[in-house]
Amino acid sequence: MNFPVTCSRSVQGAFNHAVALLHSFAYTPAQQGFADIARRDPQCAMAHWGVAISYYHQLWDPQISPSSLPIGACEIQKAQDLSGHADLREQAFINALATFYATASRTSVRTAALAYTNAMRDVATQNPDDTESQIFYALYFLAIASPSDAAHTSQEVAALMLEPLFQRYPAHPGLAHYLIHAYDHPDLARQGLPAARAYSKIAPSAPHALHMPSHIFTLLGLWQDSIGSNLAARAAARRQNDIGEELHAMDYLMYADLQAGRFDDAAELLSDLQQLESLPVSDYKVAYASTVMPIRLATDRRQWDDVLKISEDPSVAPQFRAIAEWAKSFAAARVGKIPQAELHLHNLQDLLATVRNSGDGYWAAQLQIQLSEAEGWLEHARGNDQQATSSLRAAAEQEDQLAKRPITPGPVIPAREQLADLLLLANQPAAALREYESSLQKAPGRRNALVGAAQAAQRSGDLAKAQKFQSALAGPDVSH
Repeated sequence: MNFPVTCSRSVQGAFNHAVALLHSFAYTPAQQGFADIARRDPQCAMAHWGVAISYYHQLWDPQISPSSLPIGACEIQKAQDLSGHADLREQAFINALATFYATASRTSVRTAALAYTNAMRDVATQNPDDTESQIFYALYFLAIASPSDAAHTSQEVAALMLEPLFQRYPAHPGLAHYLIHAYDHPDLARQGLPAARAYSKIAPSAPHALHMPSHIFTLLGLWQDSIGSNLAARAAARRQNDIGEELHAMDYLMYADLQAGRFDDAAELLSDLQQLESLPVSDYKVAYASTVMPIRLATDRRQWDDVLKISEDPSVAPQFRAIAEWAKSFAAARVGKIPQAELHLHNLQDLLATVRNSGDGYWAAQLQIQLSEAEGWLEHARGNDQQATSSLRAAAEQEDQLAKRPITPGPVIPAREQLADLLLLANQPAAALREYESSLQKAPGRRNALVGAAQAAQRSGDLAKAQKFQSALAGPDVSH
C-alpha cells in the first residue's frame, strides 16, 4: 500500500508502514511510528495527523477515551500549524480530523463522528483517484452504522466503495479488514469470506489481522477456521504484550471451542484467564472478555450451579456486570432457586437504569433483552410457562432486530435458542423445532441448538430432521 505524503522522502516508507498498522488497528505501534516520523522530519504535518488519528478508534467502544481527547486535539493542532508544508490533499485530511476533535470537545463523540464523516466525504470527492481517501471515507460509514438498521445501509455503502478497490489491491490491509467489518452480520457474512481468507495473509504479524477473519468464520459456523485464526492471534498478541487483543482472541476462541465440542480446550482457556493478575478492566475488550468467558463455559455446558459461583468484578462497566446478573438470574431459575433468581433480576433492573441514564442506547437495548430473558425463566420457575414464553419471544424478536458489536462473537445464548429450550421443556417439541431452526439460521452450527433441534425433531416425529441435526453434530465442522 502507498499513502504518498509531501514529507521528507526518507520517511515515506515508514509512513506507509504506520498507516498499514493503523488499518489493522495496531494503534499503539502506529502511534509510535508516526511520532518517530515527526522526530525525523519536524516539518511533516501528516506525522502529527497520524498520531492524532491513532487515538480515534472508530469501530471500538469507546471510540476515543476522555483522556485521549486533549492529546489528540493537541496533535492535530500541530498538524494544522505545519499544514503550509502540506499539499491540498493532506490539508483536507488534517482539516477533516480537526473537525472531529473540535466537535468532540464541544458535544458528543457520536456527533463528532458524523461531522468527520461529512468532512471525509469532501476529501473523497476531491480526490476520486486516491485510494486512501476512499478507504478512510468508507471506514467512517462503518463507524456511524446503526446496530438497529436491519437494512445495513451504512455497511452496504462502505462495501460498495471497498469491493472494487479490493479487487484492484487484494493485498491492502485496510480493504480486507474493513470489508470484514462491513459483512460482520449473519445476513451478509457469506460475502465477507474472500476478505476473511485474505486478511491474515496480508498482515501475518498483526494480532488483530489474525483475529478478524474469525468474525466471518463465527457467523458461518466454521469453527475449525475460527479456532486456527484465534490461536494465531492470541500467540501474536502475547508476543506483543497486547492484553486487550489477547483476551479478545481468547473469547472468540472459547466460543468456537465450545461449539466444536472442544470442552477441555475451553476449560483450559478459562484456567489461563484466571491465572492472569491485575487485568486492566478499564480496557473495554479486557473487561468484556474477562466477564463473559466464565459465563460462556458454564452456560454452554449447562452447569447452572457453576454459574452461580462465578465471582463478579464490581469495577467493570455496568453493561458487563449486567451479563453476570443475567446469567445468575437465569441459572438460579433453571435450578428452581426462585429468591436468588429474583435478587439477580432486581440487580439487572438497576443496571439497566444506570445504562439508560448514561445515554448508551445500544447497551440499554441489550440489557432490556437480557431482562426479558431473565423474567421469562423466572416465570418458568414459578410454573407460568405462558408468560415465560411471551417474555422470551419478546426478547428474541428484539434481538433479531439488533446487530451485535464487534467486541462479541454473539450472545452467550441467543434469545431464540432460549425460547426453543423453553418450548422443549414445556413439551412443545414441534414449536421448539421451529424456533431452533430459526435460531440456527442466524447462528449456524451452535452446538446446543443442534442438540435441542435433534431432540425436538425426534420427539415431534420428524426422524429425517433428527438425523440431519445429529449428523451435523458429528461432522468435523458443524456448519456442514
